[in-house]
Amino acid sequence: MAMKFEKKAEGTYLLDVCGFVCPHPQLYTKKSLEKISEGDTLEIIFDNPSSAETIVQMCDQAGHDVLEKKQEGGKFVYRIQKG
Repeated sequence: MAMKFEKKAEGTYLLDVCGFVCPHPQLYTKKSLEKISEGDTLEIIFDNPSSAETIVQMCDQAGHDVLEKKQEGGKFVYRIQKG
């Protein structure tokens, strides 16, 4: 089980934190958002339901936009634009 952060395309990044429990998914999300430029998007894949709400709250407080929220089986896929 390893956190995966990679650049998918120009201005688009992927963070895979499946297998991690609170508070790790939101901590990795926060750190990843700090690494990317304003206006870039970060796609997060996680499987810990309790992280969903805390990630959204963190984005609201930091001024980032949650563009998309999907649930695919037991996995959540969120797309966040850095504000």
